[in-house]
Amino acid sequence: VGEQALLKCSFKSSSPITESLTVDWTYRPLTGGQMETVFHYQSVPYPTTVGKFKDRISWVGNVAKGDASIAIQSPVMSDNGTFICSVKNPPDV
Repeated sequence: VGEQALLKCSFKSSSPITESLTVDWTYRPLTGGQMETVFHYQSVPYPTTVGKFKDRISWVGNVAKGDASIAIQSPVMSDNGTFICSVKNPPDV
């Protein structure tokens, strides 16, 4: 709580990294309920503009190095839950 939280995500791909590569981070609260997209990346980062993580997520990854990590500023206990990182690099599935 209070300190920046780093959510690490690494990937490998058999295809070259291009502008088609996308990263999606989704979140589900510990209490269950709706999954929500909290971050999207395609060539540039697109942090969420709505919800509890608005203005609190920053891109710290480097797709050229297989890194799709993000950071959450000022985490609180109610942020606890499941975070899922999904990387797609067409045509590699």
